[in-house]
Amino acid sequence: MLMILNILAGLFLALCLLAAIHDVNRLTIPNWLNLALAGLFIPAAAVSGLPLEILGGHLMIAALAFLIAFGLFAFRIFGGGDAKMIPAVMLWLGPEAGVPFVFSMALAGGACALLILAVRRTVPAAAVPGVVRAPFEENAGVPYGVAIAAGTFMAASASPFLSDLLNQVSAWS
Repeated sequence: MLMILNILAGLFLALCLLAAIHDVNRLTIPNWLNLALAGLFIPAAAVSGLPLEILGGHLMIAALAFLIAFGLFAFRIFGGGDAKMIPAVMLWLGPEAGVPFVFSMALAGGACALLILAVRRTVPAAAVPGVVRAPFEENAGVPYGVAIAAGTFMAASASPFLSDLLNQVSAWS
């Protein structure tokens, strides 16, 4: 069962990277990707062996993240894909990783925004390679999927669903 959970966790993390790459390339995170991130939680929860109280905590923090992210979307602070990705990620991270995730996501988002602003002021968008050009166009948004993915990786060790995979990966290196 632990091997299945680690496979699902690895797939989840790979999809987070895919979301970040897609967001850089197109400034969107597709609905199917956010659904896959959230949907993978169901079999992971089934094989995890975690008590229902812990699983309930994951559901509650994801619901809270959804409400906050929806509010940020309503005020045009986040895009729709970002507002859907955050609760999907919070399902996996859970309450223990909530604060580290938000802190790391905010730092990564600020760094990403500063980098984009610096490049926009110094390099013409046409000089930026096509696959990463979208964020550097004038008046384009910030691909916050990058910050969400970075926050996920930085807070993953606090998640009961992701920590074992990270421990195994660090043992290999």
